[in-house]
Amino acid sequence: KMAGSSPPWTGSAYLFLQSTCKTIALPSLYESSQKKPCVFKALKQALADSTGSENGVDMLKVHCSHPHLIVQLRFCRQENCRRFLRSYREGALQKSLQSHLQLYLATTTVPLEMELKVGSEHLDKMLKDEDRCLECIYREKPDRLPDEEIAELEECLKSLMLHQSTNNNVAAKDCSSLKSPSQPYPPQGSSLPTQLTFTFQGQQFDNRTITPDDHQKFAKSVSKKWKQVGRSLQRSCRALRDPAIDTVALEYEREGLYEQAYQMLLRFIQSEGKRATIARLVTALEENGLVSLAEELLGLHSSEECS
Repeated sequence: KMAGSSPPWTGSAYLFLQSTCKTIALPSLYESSQKKPCVFKALKQALADSTGSENGVDMLKVHCSHPHLIVQLRFCRQENCRRFLRSYREGALQKSLQSHLQLYLATTTVPLEMELKVGSEHLDKMLKDEDRCLECIYREKPDRLPDEEIAELEECLKSLMLHQSTNNNVAAKDCSSLKSPSQPYPPQGSSLPTQLTFTFQGQQFDNRTITPDDHQKFAKSVSKKWKQVGRSLQRSCRALRDPAIDTVALEYEREGLYEQAYQMLLRFIQSEGKRATIARLVTALEENGLVSLAEELLGLHSSEECS
C-alpha cells in the first residue's frame, strides 16, 4: 500500500501464569503492595532474558484473574517475537521466571504453569509452527499503551534499587510462610557446599548462600570493579566464562554500573544455586582489593570497626 516504507512490525499476546503450589497464589502476591514490585521485576527480567534485550517485549498490563496472573505483551520487532517464542517453547522463559521469582520473593521455588494465547487461539498447540504463531501475534494489534500502573512500577523499580536492602528483609519475613516446611526443593545439579564455615580476618563465619540483601549491597557498592570480581568468580563458574561478562556490560550499559553488577552476580547465583556462597564472593572481593565491601556483607561494619 505504501510506496516506500512499511509500518513497523507489532503484535500482541497474553501470557497466562499459574503457580502449581497451593500455598503460592501469584495474583495475591501481585495484589500485595509490598510484593508487587518484586513480582513485576521478576517478570521484567525474565522477559528481557527471553529476547536478549531490555526492550525486546513490553508489558502493557498485568491482570489478576485467580488463579492466573495474565500479562498482556507487545512485540515491536519480528526478530524479538521469534526469540521470545523459542525461549517459551524450549522452557527457558519458564526457568528464568522461576529463578527471578525465587530470588526477589526470597522463597525456595515457585513452580509454574504457563500458557500463551492470542484471542481464541492457544499458541501452545502450534508452537512448532513458528511462522503461524508469528502470524497470530501480528494479527492481534496492541489495543492500549502501557497501563499507568506499569509506568508507576517502572519508576518504583528505580527507587527500589536504593531501598531494596530493607525491603528484602521485610519481603523475606513476609514470604517465609511460602516456604515449604516439609521438604525444601534442592537445586538442580548441585549439592550443599562441603565447606560449612570459612575464615575472614581471623574470624569464623557460616558459609551461607548469597542472600538478596548481599546481592543488593554488592551491586550498590562494587562500582567499576564489578567486572574484575566477575572474572575472579568466572574461574569456578561456567556461566561467567567469556564472553558472558562483556555481554552483560553491553546489554546493561544504559542502565549503569548498578544494574551491570547486579546482572553479573545474578548469573552467578542462578548458575551455582546452593553453591553460590558468601565465601566465594568474599574471596573474589579480597582478590580485587574490596575488603571493606566484604566486611559490610559479613556485618562487621554494623557492630565494630575492624582493626
